[in-house]
Amino acid sequence: MALALRLLFVLHFPGIVDDSRLYADIATNWLQYGVYGITDSGHVVPTLSRLPGYPAFLAAIFAVFGWSNFRAVLLIQVLVDLGTCFLIADIARRILSERAAKAAFLFAALCPFLANYAAAVLTETLEIFFTALALDLAVCGLATLRPAGARAKTALATWFGCGLSVGACILLRPDGGILLAAFGAYWLLLVQRCLAGKKRAADAAPRLLPILRAGVILVLSALSPLLPWTLRNLHTMHRLEPLVPRYANDSDELVMVGFNRWTRTWIADYTSVQEVYWNVPGSALDITRLPHRAFDSNQQREQTVQLFADYNHDHDVTPELDARFAALAAERIHSAPLRYYVWLPAMRIADMWLRPRTELLPSDPRWWEFNDARVWLSVSIVFGLVNLLYVLAAAAGLQRAHAFLGIGPFVFFVLLRSLFLGTLENPEPRYTLECYPVVIVAAAALFIGKSHGNDRKPA
Repeated sequence: MALALRLLFVLHFPGIVDDSRLYADIATNWLQYGVYGITDSGHVVPTLSRLPGYPAFLAAIFAVFGWSNFRAVLLIQVLVDLGTCFLIADIARRILSERAAKAAFLFAALCPFLANYAAAVLTETLEIFFTALALDLAVCGLATLRPAGARAKTALATWFGCGLSVGACILLRPDGGILLAAFGAYWLLLVQRCLAGKKRAADAAPRLLPILRAGVILVLSALSPLLPWTLRNLHTMHRLEPLVPRYANDSDELVMVGFNRWTRTWIADYTSVQEVYWNVPGSALDITRLPHRAFDSNQQREQTVQLFADYNHDHDVTPELDARFAALAAERIHSAPLRYYVWLPAMRIADMWLRPRTELLPSDPRWWEFNDARVWLSVSIVFGLVNLLYVLAAAAGLQRAHAFLGIGPFVFFVLLRSLFLGTLENPEPRYTLECYPVVIVAAAALFIGKSHGNDRKPA
């Protein structure tokens, strides 16, 4: 059933978008010319706008199955996503119970959102897989930190594998580093608990040293895969860049800092990303697509109308126009700082978590207007309800699972990732999918059963 669901999306709704073609272009140039770059006016130009993880994955598939063979990519991603289902089940088995593991596998196998992105030539499927793998290995590693834990060599190998999995997440997407930050936050909590529980430093040392050793191995193994990429950027691009620039731009591209900041003063949902944010530069802007919160006064509305008119003249953001957007943003932030720093980020987080995840389907993003074709309106409503059920089940399950071994990094990861996503000006629902292994495991806690042996305090 899990395989059939994913093949349904592959056959009928394959997702090949602009980012897919960009990744494929980099992979092809890497294979054919040995240059990690993009094609610009018929020439291959080195780039640092995308991390090498996904282009390397595509290049390996293209080398075996032929250039731009997206069908092969999607079929392999289906297999990867099935692997994710087993990893999620294994996490639930280790920290909850056998019965919960079966529920977790069922939730993962039938999750339409994971299946949908397995049919898209994007980083999400691999990112989710390595996130689940890192969490699974972290659960194994935390068990080794207990007094009766595994031998030192086994523990070190587990944390080394966990770190490499985190490194794979980072090489796929720069925000994969949030997982490392979550582990770091949990490590600080473990150290604090260890020191607080012992009156003398000598008494704390036997438990503290394995924790510190595991943390060092985790960090080094997670960051070491970035070294070749950092050295390549320093040598080829003459920039010390261990990840990618904030806006995934190359050095010769104009970064629309003012426009992006103005966008963050009002944007709260994915619909505005599609209708406004993604249109710049290159496509016309429609003032009627802005929500009422984009204007604090008639004067601001007139300013915005003029900015849109000037942009629509040639569909480009010049430095002068960007400075005018920046001035308008500064005015709006000064007049309502809480809106900019608190309320809008909270609204963006809620939208990414609760919106119907139909962005890869033909559904109308303005589903609440109920004017879409009946079939796709039904799909939006069903997807929205299914997503809501997953989130509510996870919230309820977390109440039962909060005291279980290894749940701490899961909670830190969801919190830190959500807070980070609230700072973005493009709230895309796919950015919370990396948290779905945690969501599914937490939901599976509702099915722990009456008798289980895994109810243990964290290490």
